[in-house]
Amino acid sequence: MRKVKIGFVPLHREPFDEDWAIELRKRFIKTLSEVEDITLLYPSENLTKNGLVRNDEDADKVIRLFKAEGVEGLILGTMTFGDEVAGARIADSLRVPVMVFATKEPTISPEGFRKSDSFCGTLSLTSALYRRELPFKFLGIVFPEDELFLKAVNTFARTCAIVSGFKWANIGLIGPRPERFETCTFNEAEMLRRFSQKVVPVDLSQVVLSVNSLSDGDPDVVKIVQEINKYVTSSEVPPEKLKLIAKVETVLRRMFRDKQLSAAGVRCWVEFQHIYGIAVCHILGRLTDSGMLCACESDIYGALTMLIQYLASLETTPPHFVDWTIRHPEKDNLVLMWHCGNAPASLVCPECPINLRYHSILFRDVGVERSYGTAEFKLKPNTVTINRLTEHKGEFKILITHGRIVEDPLYTRGSYSWVEVEDLDKLYRVLVEEGFVHHASMIHGDYVDEIKDACKFLGIKPVVV
Repeated sequence: MRKVKIGFVPLHREPFDEDWAIELRKRFIKTLSEVEDITLLYPSENLTKNGLVRNDEDADKVIRLFKAEGVEGLILGTMTFGDEVAGARIADSLRVPVMVFATKEPTISPEGFRKSDSFCGTLSLTSALYRRELPFKFLGIVFPEDELFLKAVNTFARTCAIVSGFKWANIGLIGPRPERFETCTFNEAEMLRRFSQKVVPVDLSQVVLSVNSLSDGDPDVVKIVQEINKYVTSSEVPPEKLKLIAKVETVLRRMFRDKQLSAAGVRCWVEFQHIYGIAVCHILGRLTDSGMLCACESDIYGALTMLIQYLASLETTPPHFVDWTIRHPEKDNLVLMWHCGNAPASLVCPECPINLRYHSILFRDVGVERSYGTAEFKLKPNTVTINRLTEHKGEFKILITHGRIVEDPLYTRGSYSWVEVEDLDKLYRVLVEEGFVHHASMIHGDYVDEIKDACKFLGIKPVVV
């Protein structure tokens, strides 16, 4: 599991009660240190007086520390009134996602003295962030022991992982999109300008030359054949086709590593079928299962959607690149989330077989004997998050919705699941009217809040259904 580096900034302003600030700082550090998903960094008592941040000198020390450690997110908390300039200075220098919270007030003394005024000081801090146009997530007024605080930190960590992993990513374009799939167009210049992402184009001839240079006895090829045979029923697939599948996978894996790709859109038809007589569907599923995220049909925005979801899970759960396919013939709020045979095998339903077969669509064009390589199975039941990133005239937006994979006896070929949503008519209308395409990405788990919050820091418009 990926750990996220989070920097905690305990803000204090003199002459408010420093002992109270010190106590709260220790309590927050104790709670944050117990969060499994994060690596916590904070100013020590040797770095600043009592480990608190109260002025520009303290802020600069914290900035140097956090930059050196590669902090991916900031948590700014006002232990007392808090110094807004110091907090804003740190946020402005780091330019990473920021979460702000105020602290609950202790009892007023019998003499009428207040210790904290965090409620008041947090307004100064947030107005300073707003003035600088620095986006932030406001948690509320909390003590560290509150369940709300722990839940918010876990969500924020995943949000930071999305932002950190999405920006500056290398995205492979392995072959051009299919000619008639305008669906898969993308704006490379805007990806670079908005997110500092690099598209890495790879001509299919490079893949072919590399595949042709591999021997049947290449250790990686032998290993992949052995792995596939352990968990799939492949009796339909001739052994020589399985070796070709393993060779293509070996080349794509090496390409991911050599070019440091975070995800890729892959042209999956019809060249592989005509040249090698295979479908690459299960190859893409196996790559995705190992964190090398692959969208079909050279869909770059689809690959980016998969990347967002995978990061939201802290790289623990693979997504499934899907089509919005059909509504259930009898159940109005059930939709078929399907693709040809590309689902990661780790998503298979309990006791369900995985069948390696010929392509259920392409065989009509190229023949059964030239289309082996789809892994066909039903996905396991669970809550799922469904997303789709798109762009129009330089504005990026993402669909954010969720549903639940349910058991249904209606069978179809390919890798698939029947997903129940609250109101399919409403969801479909949003897809249509907001210009979303028929491709999406689906991941097991509920990551709606994490993805929605990441949009704030990435400048992406969330379309939540």
